[in-house]
Amino acid sequence: MREIVRRHLGKVVAGAAVAATATAVLVGVNMPGAEAGGSGDRQANAAAAEQDAIAKDGVVEAAPEEGAKGIGSDPLTDEEMERAEKASVSGQLRSSARDVEGDRGPQLLSTNLSEPDPADTGTAPRRAEVVYYDYKKDAVITKTVNVETGKVEDTVTTQNVQPPPSQEELAEGARLLIADPLGKGLKKDFKHATGKALTGPQQLQLSGMVFRKETVKRVPSDLTECGKHRCLQVVTKVKNGPWIDTRALVVDLSTRTVGRLG
Repeated sequence: MREIVRRHLGKVVAGAAVAATATAVLVGVNMPGAEAGGSGDRQANAAAAEQDAIAKDGVVEAAPEEGAKGIGSDPLTDEEMERAEKASVSGQLRSSARDVEGDRGPQLLSTNLSEPDPADTGTAPRRAEVVYYDYKKDAVITKTVNVETGKVEDTVTTQNVQPPPSQEELAEGARLLIADPLGKGLKKDFKHATGKALTGPQQLQLSGMVFRKETVKRVPSDLTECGKHRCLQVVTKVKNGPWIDTRALVVDLSTRTVGRLG
């Protein structure tokens, strides 16, 4: 036991010696006459140390210019996305489909780089997967476009499938909420938070999700078609302000109606 104490004390003493040596080094830098240069050198060293301690201002540099084409698995460039979206909307689809506001053409949901086709050999061409919703047929239309040739290589149409909503759909859902009698509480809470009247979705910060009726025990009769129809729960927030709870309200964008859960 005595031997253990001696070893422990030895470590403590050794540690104290190291600390004292370090202190001496620090003191030696600042002690009068520690450097041959005298007070002038000491003042210069102190000024340099103070300058080093001050963080230099950051420099904001412009983002590198985006090329017209990406390489490999790089995200699609703006030019590639524009080309894919333009190629994917044929004359027939543009005239027959309807978007979330009822205007001609399908509603664009997303445009992303496709996974490489396992059948490709060598360097696979870059393809875009462009997803639309046709409100006239309540169908999801997915177009696969070769962004190098501009050719549509595949088209898949499905129903009873509901991808995540776009910002345009969330804005239209909020517009319907505001106009509906069930949106009275939303407008009241907005008025209470801001002192202003809520007149449009541009006054709100919006997010949301597809409503899936399988997640609730009791589905109101006016929401039983959700899943086949495009139904959203719109989450609303005052810009730079509080959240307003609208989770109990469901917007059926296909019928442009609002229902309440519970």
